Amino acid sequence: MSRHAKTDSEVTSIAPSSPTRSPRRPVYYVQSPSHDGEKTANSFQSTPVLSPVGSPGRHSRDSSSTRFSGSLKPGGGGSRKHSDLSGRNPRKGGGGGGGGGEKEWLDEFGAIEEEGLLDDDGVHKGIPRRCYVLAFVLAFFVLFAFFSLVLWGASRNQKPVVTMKSITFESFVIQSGSDASGVATDMVTMNSTVKFLFKNTGTFFGVHVSSAPLNLFYTQLSLASGSVNNFYQSRRSQRTVSVTLLGNGIPLYGGGSDLGSRNNTPTVPVPLTLNFTVQARAFVLGKLVKPKFNKGVQCSVVMDPKKMYSAISFNSTSCTYQ
Repeated sequence: MSRHAKTDSEVTSIAPSSPTRSPRRPVYYVQSPSHDGEKTANSFQSTPVLSPVGSPGRHSRDSSSTRFSGSLKPGGGGSRKHSDLSGRNPRKGGGGGGGGGEKEWLDEFGAIEEEGLLDDDGVHKGIPRRCYVLAFVLAFFVLFAFFSLVLWGASRNQKPVVTMKSITFESFVIQSGSDASGVATDMVTMNSTVKFLFKNTGTFFGVHVSSAPLNLFYTQLSLASGSVNNFYQSRRSQRTVSVTLLGNGIPLYGGGSDLGSRNNTPTVPVPLTLNFTVQARAFVLGKLVKPKFNKGVQCSVVMDPKKMYSAISFNSTSCTYQ
């Protein structure tokens, strides 16, 4: 050892004439860590510390560093203090013990700040990609449903129009006969043709018209019937539909006692009622949007013997549309 601590007797002999004021405080020695790679294990600092209470020892620095590190939080003022302190040279901050304590304090603060950054990364982590996919799919279905609803509502306001044009009676014959069970009664056989105009008012869709039965009644007895053949009508177009109504051996069962015929012509005018429903369906968006339209028609007409084989026009008062 190159250095030796002075004993109490040596210190006393140096100043023999100093007055005795108070009992001398015991001398403490602080062991400082070696710097710059020194490997001397028992180096001591010869500066005596007068009071352990007043000395800014390591315990005091550790306590203060603990308080500062506990109060500093990531993202606040703690990051600024860390940048200020990290720029200082720990060798210039004071004695050897102070430099080591400050280095440990910086290391501890860096670990705390790193933990805070990790926490921030966990809190502000981005939304998973599958959430974006689900949101996109949901938005697509919502928009598609809304678009389909708009098309359906618009198509419902563009209903097809049916206008009755005329009816022609070709024959009307009454003769005696019997029904399928063998009951004797008068039988009616007749033939007629009905024409009407079908107009598709849709601006962006066509319609498919299905078979619709047409019936020609005398009171409540159906004398003839027919059906509309299926057809397709494009948008903003129209056509004249012709339907043949036939009745072959229709039993009257005493209902038409005042009826008669001569040369395939009725002897007296016969009041009849025409009743049918036109059924149409539109395919606006494939098979997803399929509005359906039903147009009911009821017309009153008189089969006049003088107007046989001639077209009898329907006027605005003879037909009702539903």
